[in-house]
Amino acid sequence: MEWNPQTLQFLSECFLHTLSPSPEPRRRAESSLADAAARPNYALAVLRLVAEPSIDDQIRQAAAVNFKNHLRLRWSSDDAPVPDPEKEQIKTLIVPLMLSATPKIQSQLSEALALIGHHDFPKSWPSLLPELVANLHKASQASDYASVNGILGTANSIFKKFRFQYKTNDLLLDLKYCLDNFARPLLEIFLKTASLIDAGAPNLRQLFESQRLCCRIFYSLNFQELPEFFEDHMKEWMSEFRKYLTTSYPALESSGADGVAVVDELRAAVCENINLYMEKNEEEFQGFLNDFALAVWTLLGNVSQSSTRDRLAITAIKFLTTVSTSVHHTLFASDGVIPQICQCIVIPNVRLREDDEELFEMNYVEFIRRDMEGSDLDTRRRIACELLKGIATHYGDAVKSIVSAQIQSLLGSFAANPGANWKDKDCAIYLVVSLATKKAGASVVSTELVDVQSFFESVIVPELQSADVNGYPMLKAGALKFFTMFRTQISKHIALKFFPDLVRFLTAESNVVHSYAASCIEKLLLVKDEGGGARYTSADINPIFAVLMNNLFSAFKLPESEENQYIMKCIMRVLAVADISVDVARICIEGLGSLLTEVCKNPKNPVFNHYLFDLFPRLEIILANDVTEFLPYTFQLLAQLVELNRPPIPPIYMQIFEILLSPDSWKRASNVPALVRLLQAFLQKAPNEISQGDRLTKVLGIFDTLIQSSSTSEQGFYVLNTVIESLEYNAIKPYISHIWAALFRELQKKRTVKLIKSLLIFMSLFLIKHGSANVVDTMNSVQPDIFIVILNQFWIPNLKLITGAIELKLTAVASTRLICESPVLLDPAASVSWGKMVDSIVTLLSRPEEDRVEEEHNMPDITENAGYTSTFVLLYNAGKKEEDPLKDIRDPREFFVASLSRLSALTPGRYPKVISENVDPVNQTALLQLCNTYNLSIV
Repeated sequence: MEWNPQTLQFLSECFLHTLSPSPEPRRRAESSLADAAARPNYALAVLRLVAEPSIDDQIRQAAAVNFKNHLRLRWSSDDAPVPDPEKEQIKTLIVPLMLSATPKIQSQLSEALALIGHHDFPKSWPSLLPELVANLHKASQASDYASVNGILGTANSIFKKFRFQYKTNDLLLDLKYCLDNFARPLLEIFLKTASLIDAGAPNLRQLFESQRLCCRIFYSLNFQELPEFFEDHMKEWMSEFRKYLTTSYPALESSGADGVAVVDELRAAVCENINLYMEKNEEEFQGFLNDFALAVWTLLGNVSQSSTRDRLAITAIKFLTTVSTSVHHTLFASDGVIPQICQCIVIPNVRLREDDEELFEMNYVEFIRRDMEGSDLDTRRRIACELLKGIATHYGDAVKSIVSAQIQSLLGSFAANPGANWKDKDCAIYLVVSLATKKAGASVVSTELVDVQSFFESVIVPELQSADVNGYPMLKAGALKFFTMFRTQISKHIALKFFPDLVRFLTAESNVVHSYAASCIEKLLLVKDEGGGARYTSADINPIFAVLMNNLFSAFKLPESEENQYIMKCIMRVLAVADISVDVARICIEGLGSLLTEVCKNPKNPVFNHYLFDLFPRLEIILANDVTEFLPYTFQLLAQLVELNRPPIPPIYMQIFEILLSPDSWKRASNVPALVRLLQAFLQKAPNEISQGDRLTKVLGIFDTLIQSSSTSEQGFYVLNTVIESLEYNAIKPYISHIWAALFRELQKKRTVKLIKSLLIFMSLFLIKHGSANVVDTMNSVQPDIFIVILNQFWIPNLKLITGAIELKLTAVASTRLICESPVLLDPAASVSWGKMVDSIVTLLSRPEEDRVEEEHNMPDITENAGYTSTFVLLYNAGKKEEDPLKDIRDPREFFVASLSRLSALTPGRYPKVISENVDPVNQTALLQLCNTYNLSIV
């Protein structure tokens, strides 16, 4: 596309029409732009249009958005990428254009620049940072803070990668380059801006935004490790940081909520920086700690309960929480400190606010997500309780005593005047529930604050027995949450008394209350006693079954609960437990059929749809009406049909398989898990057919696509593991190097626990199926000696994280075979790695999950996903059974010890020495006990 007056006119008219309120000209313009986007120099032409001052600002802004989106799709795409000469011209033009643009266009171009930087910076764009630094110096001298903030915003975007990527030599080299070029200019502009703020400069909003951006860049550049420059200038940074936490700025803070927000955002960024230093650079930071702890403490006392100040409150409390679990926890040891924390920080932030009440009434789904799901969403209530948990790490008895007394005080206040002080009771219940903990892998929730049975009878029962199901609904919700949380500890004969009350609460007007009642019933029916048998049976619910089902179906008629997933899940659970007569079955089927008919008209809640389908899979309705929201469930049921067939698969099924391989089938995220399930079924039942032609190439293309997204990476491993498990080695051999390359790429991009565990399971499965030599050789063919790097950095240190009986057996046996069969590890030069692997295997096999995995606080899993996005949950009655790839090995512990015993007998005296030097003493004892158990020895 040539740049000339005709191109300028064509693009201007197109972008003008994209803003049209009429759909027809808008669609024509979008189609014309889509066609033009495939031509060379399109992005460059759009950028030149953005730079054209004679064009209306609205058109230029629309062009800037299009330019950014075009780069997102095509800059590094294999399909019609931006040509290299065009890229170079864009990189030459974009920085000066961004700095001279109006704020709205500047923000779009800054994002576009960051997109380019994500792929090209620094290696393919060495001129970017010097250009930014030169412009920053120029803008600083002119005190042009519109440009300063544009440059800092861009730098913030391109440096963010240092927060998220796995630490590699390449990343550290990039970081060093950025530090060498930007650390000093960053400090200079930070100190200059600080002096302008101190002098009372008029443009305070811009100056505070500049300091906030400096703080975010500070966070990125310090995230991986403490750079020498920042250590040398720590006092200058910390002096300014402390000033922003301790100084008031009336010119901004008295100008309204937006002025307070500007200051709060800077303070929150400061709190995140000092929290980072506490977590990663505690020794170097300790000289500043006392001053910051006092500053944050004082600041929290002045932060109002307004929701607009939540982020500052949360980041400040997080800092104190980090301090409480560090070696400097003695700051909390002085007399009166813990009571003051409880009185001044915890209780004010745990108490209900008007915002909480409004959310409870207006958006019950969001309220439940925050209150019950235990999601990543930070709230003041939750983070305040986390602070108490942190202090309890070293001062458990003091916290227990003070909080228990506080709970009794709150309950006493409520008893004195229930109508006026009901929020005190809510606060007390919330403290008990939120401070409860459970060990990973355990089912029992525990608390040392109260006696559960006694608290239930004295505090919770009065709410459950209240005749008015609509009175004080937030208290009712808290009581139901407590019942759900501690359902295992509440004895059956007591819990049964209140089943009729739970059924009554299904009629409550409050969506939260009848949702919590349904969830409580559903969770109670899942409780198992020590022998593994269900605590509550059909005999327990038969007396209330009719009214229970009536109230559940009636609840769907309450406003906003037409597709209430908690009620639907409860119906599913009740019908699975109850003895259902023919008459009752007819009523239930008619009710469910009616629901399905209504939902098919306008599906809204995917989790509700899931539970409905688990009970009533009417495929003909879906296929006849092409209801795309229900296609995931259809794919699951098709997978079941494939699994029921014996090879060879009928031709009609292979027609479905060809559709399955189409990229269009995978575009809807909600389809992915069900499609993976169907793909696995074909891999298992038709491995020969899939090995023919280019089918396996397409299957592995699907795997590669899935692992690149954090939301589907696990699904990608499901596909890959089934390929390895189902196909002959000769069929997959041509693709192995591409598989490793894809996995190493993802490992460079992110180092999540989920990814590492999935990788360990895949490597173990590969080794079990095709031998250790194939694992080592194929990995090293991609990158010389990469196997030993992966072994030492990932396999050995993370083996202890594996959970699940089959996964544990698989990884333990694979790791055992590796140290007993692989020449790489049997080489005396690798004795340290050999010993460390033995240590990891012993940890995995000898310690329970709760000792290998950190303690987590528990929230009742009232919902798997409470949002209205199109998500997927596995059908309970269509679940794929997990296969054990090592059915011939009964006991992985015996296999481990027997293998070591046979290996050591070949070279007596060698391995006991390696074990004594590299295996933890506790694990040496555990290994000896394993040897004694199986009457074997390591000689």
